[in-house]
Amino acid sequence: MILAAGRGERMRPLTDCVPKPLLKVAGKALIVWHLEKLAKAGFSQVVINHAHLGAQIEDALGDGSRWGLQIRYSAEGQGRALETGGGICKALPLLGDGPFVVINGDIFTELDYAALKLPEHSLAHLILVDNPEHHPRGDFALKDGVVQEEGAPQLTFSGIGVYHPRLFAGCEAKPFPLGPLLRRQMPQGRISGEHFRGYWLDVGTPERYQLLHRKLS
Repeated sequence: MILAAGRGERMRPLTDCVPKPLLKVAGKALIVWHLEKLAKAGFSQVVINHAHLGAQIEDALGDGSRWGLQIRYSAEGQGRALETGGGICKALPLLGDGPFVVINGDIFTELDYAALKLPEHSLAHLILVDNPEHHPRGDFALKDGVVQEEGAPQLTFSGIGVYHPRLFAGCEAKPFPLGPLLRRQMPQGRISGEHFRGYWLDVGTPERYQLLHRKLS
């Protein structure tokens, strides 16, 4: 699943008329970089949620056949983004009964998506990265492959994870963040993770957007 429902407030005015995942980087829409990586990694089915200007996303990407993918859409409606937790919850009927990968549509990374796995007994497996300048305190600690809320050093959640549907048991398709669901399972050791030290960027501001454009060009 690619999360593409965010309004992109920090990217305005670039996102006033174009949804953030369709902003072009080095001549290619940001979300297309993800689709190509997923296809290369062996994925065949992708779910994309959308809200703000979502029809543009469907028109641009179609059914995904040009990348050898089958794309299905989880529409949340204009102005009604469900946040990360609610967006995944609404899309569960499209995601099947087994583990699935979720990727924030507004990041760029050189992580090999083929290596993503959910360890046995884990309800989620998170990819953590070094803290960027704009998020110096991080989100979680990592010890012996288990993600913890407290501890040092703190690392930043990359926006890439593998989840089991059981993590979302009892949830409703209404706005709620993913963080509380993860923290609820951390004391039981059910959230695993790994530290990715390669290139990763949260393309959240026009400045970082230009930085990525220069790198890929």
